[in-house]
Amino acid sequence: MPLQATSGAASYDAFGGGVVAEPNYIESCFSTFLYTGNNSTQTITNGIDLSTKGGLVWVKNRTGAYHHTLWDTVRGVQKYLYTSATNTESTDAGSLTAFNSNGFSLGNSDQNWNNSASSYVSWTFRKQPKFFDVVTYTGNGVDDRQIAHSLESTPGCVMIKRTDSTSDWVVSHNYDFGNVLFLNKTDAAIANPSSNGYFGYPANPLQPTYFTLGTNAATNASGGSYVAYVFASDAGGFGLTGTDNVISCGSYTGSSSSDVVVNLGYEPQFVMIKKTNGSDNWLMFDSMRGLTVKGQKDAYLWANSSNYENQFWGASDYLYPTATGFALEAGYGEVSADGFNYIYIAIRRGPMKVPTSGTSVLNITTSAGTSPAYVSSFPVDVALRYQITGGDPTLQARLAGPKKGWTDYDFSESSDANVTWDYQNGMFTSVGANANQYGWLMRRAPSFMDVVCYTNPPSSPVDQTHAHNLGVVPTLVITKGRNQAGGWIVLLDSSILGSVKYMYLNTTAAAASGLTYSATTTQYTTSFIGNYNETQVAYLFATCPNVSKVGSYTGNGTTQTINCGFTGGARFVIIKRTDSTGGWYVYDTDRGMTVLTDPYFFLNDSAAQVATLGSVTTVSTGFALDSTILAAINVSSASYLFLAIS
Repeated sequence: MPLQATSGAASYDAFGGGVVAEPNYIESCFSTFLYTGNNSTQTITNGIDLSTKGGLVWVKNRTGAYHHTLWDTVRGVQKYLYTSATNTESTDAGSLTAFNSNGFSLGNSDQNWNNSASSYVSWTFRKQPKFFDVVTYTGNGVDDRQIAHSLESTPGCVMIKRTDSTSDWVVSHNYDFGNVLFLNKTDAAIANPSSNGYFGYPANPLQPTYFTLGTNAATNASGGSYVAYVFASDAGGFGLTGTDNVISCGSYTGSSSSDVVVNLGYEPQFVMIKKTNGSDNWLMFDSMRGLTVKGQKDAYLWANSSNYENQFWGASDYLYPTATGFALEAGYGEVSADGFNYIYIAIRRGPMKVPTSGTSVLNITTSAGTSPAYVSSFPVDVALRYQITGGDPTLQARLAGPKKGWTDYDFSESSDANVTWDYQNGMFTSVGANANQYGWLMRRAPSFMDVVCYTNPPSSPVDQTHAHNLGVVPTLVITKGRNQAGGWIVLLDSSILGSVKYMYLNTTAAAASGLTYSATTTQYTTSFIGNYNETQVAYLFATCPNVSKVGSYTGNGTTQTINCGFTGGARFVIIKRTDSTGGWYVYDTDRGMTVLTDPYFFLNDSAAQVATLGSVTTVSTGFALDSTILAAINVSSASYLFLAIS
């Protein structure tokens, strides 16, 4: 039998022609999951295999002042700890009752984890080399004791809690191995003592196969019981090549004069921050509760406090993500006081795996009259909304927060208190059941679609380059100025029409030349678009096998089938004539696409949908056109752009 390599490489990880290893993706190892308590029992299905792989579940009541509660598979079900207290381990038969192959189950109605109508957030960390490990041990009081871990890499951070006695949560972080912090306190870091130290002294206590302890009772009292949560940092091990990082532990220095930019090489979905040389809280941010562009107020919790969820209510926010990391607003004390040092733990946004079906990235629904109004089978990143009896189509992104833009106008985006992304299964607060209110809900995913937000420079209108996380070359980019009026510019890669072209989503104008566009799998470059200092949002699309197709066709004046390479047919199609004027037609299988007279509407128009001249139907490989019903979508020798999703 061939030996298995332990390199972490995903594409081929065996010597002598062994078994090809299964790639690791962050969505299989980490989840932020929102839920509402039900005062009884409930199962949280987040896709994380805890029953066979093991890991940690961390829960916080968002609406009430109750403890952060932690369970792990090594100590077992029902046994929990509070990060915001020094308490010993407690046992409650009605707390976490099962670690499942796709999540976990909760028991009774305790305020800390399942009280009726309370809102909760759970963070689940699965045990996985190069990401996270859970270790328990019994103290022996011996200095420089080695405790083995299974990260297969050097830890970036270790958090230790004594479970049989009251004690602080002791933290060692790679920013400075000579200091320690306390997760349950706001205190600044203190020097790790040379005598009776918390961790080994003076050498680096965090090693590739173990971490070392001193003799302090908080980490290594003889006969004491302990649990350690061990986090990797920039260790690779993920993605198709096995080289992608998914967790980073690092540090930065705050500034009151300019925003501090932290480069991770990826967009994060979770960030924890703590000031080290001053007293302050352990702040926790995530993209489900709100991790949005600069200028939007993001929700945060304090790991050291039972306080309910907060938002920063100043003129701006604390922290905002970028395509390659995150940035801190200048001068805000908890995250960027001038000259102070801060540490962080950041986790990569998912999914990382390329989707294989359109239903995993596109849901079509009408307003349900519940909360959320538009229900989805996945967390929603982008929503196109339209009232089919007439109304302005809107396009909006989770990354941009409670904002909306009208695709039929060049207006700046508008605040909308009803635009709420704070749901596990949809978006928008309840507006009443309405079969005419449609939502086309999409999820960001590699090879399919990505969203990038950025701010134009204050001067020098030269070509601009922006990072993205699509993983392939984006062939269609829709970009719009957010805070100033300006058209919705649609940029097309030269592979679509033979040369770089652009159009306006809010008009019927034909495609034109004059703007530059080029792209790689990690960034794209365009002419300067918009105004100086203008905030921008860009929606990036690509062809993903059996999921989406960005393409073009030439009209033949009769009937033709557009082969998208799908196996189940197109469910959503946008069509635009490019060599002459023409509207942006939208079709979908929820409203029709089964007979030639099924309806369409225009992204560039507020008129009610047209129900008598559809002429686009779904077929197994894509969609079909019939110009005998509507000539405009299949004029002989005319050229067309389309975006289809299966």
